[in-house]
Amino acid sequence: MPKNKVYLASPFFSDGQKERIETVVAALRKNETIDGTAIYNPQEHQEESLEFGSHQWQDSVFATDMRQVKRADVIVAILDYKTEENNPEPDAGTIFEIGAAWAWNIPVIMVQFTEDHDLNLMLARSHTAMFSGDKIESSLEAYDFNNLPTSWTTMKVF
Repeated sequence: MPKNKVYLASPFFSDGQKERIETVVAALRKNETIDGTAIYNPQEHQEESLEFGSHQWQDSVFATDMRQVKRADVIVAILDYKTEENNPEPDAGTIFEIGAAWAWNIPVIMVQFTEDHDLNLMLARSHTAMFSGDKIESSLEAYDFNNLPTSWTTMKVF
């Protein structure tokens, strides 16, 4: 059975965001259609040898992340950004990575831990599947990343 490489698009700036990443990665590693050793998590590749924020750092991180998006079989994107602040808007970097993946015909699987708000039309129509709320872990563990069945969101779209 083929095993898929994943690019994990997600903010990783707060403890809550990092906990959501851990939840998603753990679920993906339980999925028999995912190569658990080929989950690219950008927070683990931040070019620590370069000065944070410098142009050299920016160029290196951007180029590496875009190269890894293009190499992935599938993108898994966590949309929750500032959930702890009651802000439902996804992270701009995550949205950019979703757009790049969509433009390169790479399937996008979205997850949203909070589901009590509306979702932008562009995100609602750029995913292959979306899982939210308390179904995220079980859905990611069981999802067939080889056949990629469509699973639309039930969130209200604007």
